[in-house]
Amino acid sequence: MNTFDLIAMSQAGGEGAEGGGFAGMIPFILIIFIIYFLMIRPQSKKAKAQKQMLTELTKGNKVVTIGGIYGTIVEVRDQTFIVKVSSTTDIEMLKSSDAEQVKEQTLEKKQ
Repeated sequence: MNTFDLIAMSQAGGEGAEGGGFAGMIPFILIIFIIYFLMIRPQSKKAKAQKQMLTELTKGNKVVTIGGIYGTIVEVRDQTFIVKVSSTTDIEMLKSSDAEQVKEQTLEKKQ
């Protein structure tokens, strides 16, 4: 056998050993789906719920801010709302600084 025949046989055997195509991409596709369902989707649901909660705030709702301040909404404006913290103290805050709406039961348990 000459060297040309050896090269031709080695190349022919190498073609069958090559993998790839769609089968090689399956692990990457699975990783993308896992990341989407474990990270991206829950975050978007949480952001949607937060946005809905902020649009539903009305006068008289009890809220707690990101800073931990409990109060009652006195007035709602476009980008802000005014929170009554005590009988003599009102604070104007951005709507985005509201962490959650407080239920009456939650306040009773904490006191």
